[in-house]
Amino acid sequence: MEVFFQQLINGVTLGSIYGLIAIGYTMVFGIIGMVNFSHGDVFMVSTFIALIALMILTTWIGVGSILIALLIVLIVAMIFTSLVSWTIERVAYRPLRGSFRLAPLISAIGMSIVLSNFVQVSQGPRNKAIDPILNHVFVLSAAGGYQVTLSYKQILIVVVTAILLAIFWWVVAKTPLGRAQRACEQDRKMAALLGVDVDRTISITFVMGAALAAVAGTLYLVYYGVVNFHDGFTPGVKAFTAAVLGGIGSLPGAVLGGLLIGLIEVFWSAYFSVEYKDVAAFSILAIVLIFMPQGILGRPDVEKV
Repeated sequence: MEVFFQQLINGVTLGSIYGLIAIGYTMVFGIIGMVNFSHGDVFMVSTFIALIALMILTTWIGVGSILIALLIVLIVAMIFTSLVSWTIERVAYRPLRGSFRLAPLISAIGMSIVLSNFVQVSQGPRNKAIDPILNHVFVLSAAGGYQVTLSYKQILIVVVTAILLAIFWWVVAKTPLGRAQRACEQDRKMAALLGVDVDRTISITFVMGAALAAVAGTLYLVYYGVVNFHDGFTPGVKAFTAAVLGGIGSLPGAVLGGLLIGLIEVFWSAYFSVEYKDVAAFSILAIVLIFMPQGILGRPDVEKV
């Protein structure tokens, strides 16, 4: 039972990171109906931005408090990652918005390759590591010679995910920006006729998704302590899987899907074979989509007539 509870904690932590990345997928798809396949590499870029900022603060400037350093790193990562995503939307996606449906998809894949190769060339192909931080743990149970622990970094990840989900749900549901986003989701042409700046709304949506990816990237760096230019692909695919599983277009669904993917991956690794943890996660996705094509919390498509 101790192993179960420990893996439950680990799975919720990992799933929270997937959920933050998945929100970016679901927001962009909800408005323009396009899967932003470069979003995983935007997340990867944010991890390197956070790494460089943390090294500058702790090594060169010598910030004493690690919490203040992490707060500054988080803000810097959000700003620069949002700028990268805004540039991608303006350069690679907006000119193709009125083209045939495969054009933005091909452009997204191309941007993913560009970002991955740029980081590989500029930062090198080897793993980049930081000194362990926030390693203090609480021992919740020690029965049977096995300790169930909860670390500061795990608490930080779960709390930040819950707070950001609440904030972004409030923005989408209660603010003029959220109303503009929902109007663009339903009918972009009618939204434009009613005075909504569609281009601005879409750009802001890309920026919001990138900011969440930057938060996820910073937490990923803190949690694992090592990053690589390949880290955009696998977490990106799993986050997209989480968005589809939870119901793409639903913010709570994206986080729920991320939690499920994280739990499936961790429990499968603990009780079965770690080599097939990805197969297990994608198999569950296939099973859910067979019986619930819209995902767990997604809404069925309504045909406009």
